Amino acid sequence: MTVLPAAEEATARLPELPVSALLSAVASMSVFVVAIDFGTSYSGYCFSLASATNQIRQVYWGMEHGLKTPKTPTCILFNQKKEFKKFGYDAVMKYKSLPSSEVNNWYFFHNFKMKLYNTKVTSSMELEASNGKTLPALTVFSESLRYMKEHALNTIQEASFQTVYNQEEITWVITVPAIWNAAARQFMRLAAKEAGLISDMFSEKLIIALEPEAASLWCKQLPKEGFMADSSDKKKFEDSPGIQYIVVDCGGGTIDITVHEIQEKRYLKELHKAAGGGWGGNRVDENFADFLKEVFNDGVWDEYVKCYPTELQHMMYNFSLQKCSSTREEVYIHCYYNLTRVAERKKNISHFFKKVEGAVWRDGMIMITYEKLKSFFDYSIENTVQTLREILKKPNMSKVQYILLVGGFASSIILRDAISQAFSKKYHILCPVDAQVAIAKGAVLFGVSPHIVASRVSARTYGLKISQKFDPAVHDLKKLKVSKADNYVYCTGVFNKLVGIDQSVTINEVAHYDFSPTEPDQTAATFSFYCTEKKDAKYVDEEGVELLGSCTVPMPDTTRGRERQLKLDIKFGLIEFKATCTDVTSNQSRTIMIDFLTV
Repeated sequence: MTVLPAAEEATARLPELPVSALLSAVASMSVFVVAIDFGTSYSGYCFSLASATNQIRQVYWGMEHGLKTPKTPTCILFNQKKEFKKFGYDAVMKYKSLPSSEVNNWYFFHNFKMKLYNTKVTSSMELEASNGKTLPALTVFSESLRYMKEHALNTIQEASFQTVYNQEEITWVITVPAIWNAAARQFMRLAAKEAGLISDMFSEKLIIALEPEAASLWCKQLPKEGFMADSSDKKKFEDSPGIQYIVVDCGGGTIDITVHEIQEKRYLKELHKAAGGGWGGNRVDENFADFLKEVFNDGVWDEYVKCYPTELQHMMYNFSLQKCSSTREEVYIHCYYNLTRVAERKKNISHFFKKVEGAVWRDGMIMITYEKLKSFFDYSIENTVQTLREILKKPNMSKVQYILLVGGFASSIILRDAISQAFSKKYHILCPVDAQVAIAKGAVLFGVSPHIVASRVSARTYGLKISQKFDPAVHDLKKLKVSKADNYVYCTGVFNKLVGIDQSVTINEVAHYDFSPTEPDQTAATFSFYCTEKKDAKYVDEEGVELLGSCTVPMPDTTRGRERQLKLDIKFGLIEFKATCTDVTSNQSRTIMIDFLTV
């Protein structure tokens, strides 16, 4: 079994049994751990000394605007010259204050994190600002992370009376949805590099953490009285090996679901591959906007959206706060001046509401009944409940006792009521008091102990494009190739399975694979990694088999021809796909980060 020449494919011998390998203690050399929860709607960060995670510091935002919130809007503003100007509340306020004559020359971005979900992510992709103008996505994300980095460094300086002079003194953790693909995760690492958090793509000073895993780490060490419901005893989850629970991370963009079991020594084992979808709180906002478009028909809403984007943004922001209210009451939405003015050019504004169910016009306000408000949640709730039911009905989920709700959207009483109504007869529904910062705080814990997650479940089947000695009884004649050197006959494009879908993979184990060249004189070999949602595949060009990424490894010494050997070591359970390849002949090793962004 052989490796084909560069720009072709690699092929492995039978893998050896996985052997244990120690994970490097990334945070051990660091003074601080800073965890950035980069959310679709809101972002924030927490930090602590690497040696004192019992004192995680939380940062509050918006004080200069009369607010005090644990996160700030994930909004960024660039000026006419495409230069970064503001982030968060500052960006929102500055954008609102721009004269109407200037608005179309600036670049205001919000909800842009969702552009990395369920799409082909590349390093050169563009993002559309609210006025339709575009900037490179890498610029938007990296400048957002640069702002968070500088804010964190200033905060640490004030808190500790010292400046962090050495970049190696900080371990950065950036959280991402578990349902993101590998390219989206790698894009965040690239953005972090561009922002100056790390100096190179291989740096271990940046850890990409999965949002529901981070939340799970925070929740498992809380006493049960640290939750909003079922606060019966002070025993922590992590003190009860064998306990199984589902974490539902309810964000603005996505609902992210994982299942964990507490193991001995407080380790976490993932029991089910990440599930979820784009059903987060922003869907509720979109349904509200669609409702307003129905109310203000006759072109009124379309004109308002086009001509008064800053006022619209303010209106939607106020609604986004009200939708997460903890009361079961009607809500009042302020109707801004220009919407009223545009509407009343057509007819008296109260007439727009005559045939509307669940909403009335009251003295400059739109009153929406609680029942109508709940209807905006239907899509999010139906998808979340259905996915939870599908997971929980599986035989290996029979011991699950708890459903943990985290994330900013989890603060909505409407969402919590729906989950409770569907599942409370059989499961305990828990929500931490600080649901919005559970991810950032858990990410700090993850930064200090990245090995605490002992195993994960593979979301897909992963394999390598290989060649094999041609067997007419097994292989397709169309894939037959003959070596020019000595007429060696082989089959190309074979899918060699490395890890199967739903297979549990131990994090601190490395799988070893051996390779040899096809051509006796080849000086490089290309490893092409593929994935599929099928259990297995025979060839890489089958329907449903997707190229993930590839890398080329030099094999400079050709003296031994086909007798040369390459060793490939892969840690499959890691969040990012890394491999180490050694050319045994020259005894040279190189670490490979598969490039998912240029496929």
